[in-house]
Amino acid sequence: MIIGVKKLLKLVKERKLVENLSERELKNPEGAGFDIRIGELYQLKGQGFLGIEERKTPKIKLVAKYDKKKPKTTTLPPPTIFLQPGIYYLMKTIEKLNLPENLLALFTPRSTLYRSGIYIFGGQTAPGYRGELTTGIYNFRDEKFELEMGARVLHLMFFEVKGKSNLYRGQWQGGRIATKKKEKQI
Repeated sequence: MIIGVKKLLKLVKERKLVENLSERELKNPEGAGFDIRIGELYQLKGQGFLGIEERKTPKIKLVAKYDKKKPKTTTLPPPTIFLQPGIYYLMKTIEKLNLPENLLALFTPRSTLYRSGIYIFGGQTAPGYRGELTTGIYNFRDEKFELEMGARVLHLMFFEVKGKSNLYRGQWQGGRIATKKKEKQI
């Protein structure tokens, strides 16, 4: 069963289910979850590898970052980046999840993005995961797309897990974006 916003806001306050939510989401979230924002954007370079027991991701380069510590009194806009056509990027959210053993999170792109030819690859986050979300973003158009860092880009929904579940124990815990070298998978 999907969890409604009234219960979610209570979990945010009492158990820090999601940290760093925007004022909009804390006061008046839309739908049955929270909109979450882009915090960092990375370009990939080189090859990756996924084997039965080992893996290695391509190297990454930070190309844009939202400054969470910028004073609220500043009149400067957040940094704007241009997603180039046909380029796959990784993005990391501003918000950080702290999932208990009875909740699973699913995230999907906001419709303005796919209406503009931009797609963010949705996914799921297992019970027990703690950290920011990392996912892919791709410009399917033949033109660049302007995106403000800090913009709401994903919708995050929470589902109750009935019965016993196993907690996330993977190496991406804590919001890690890429491997530094070939590593053994857990």
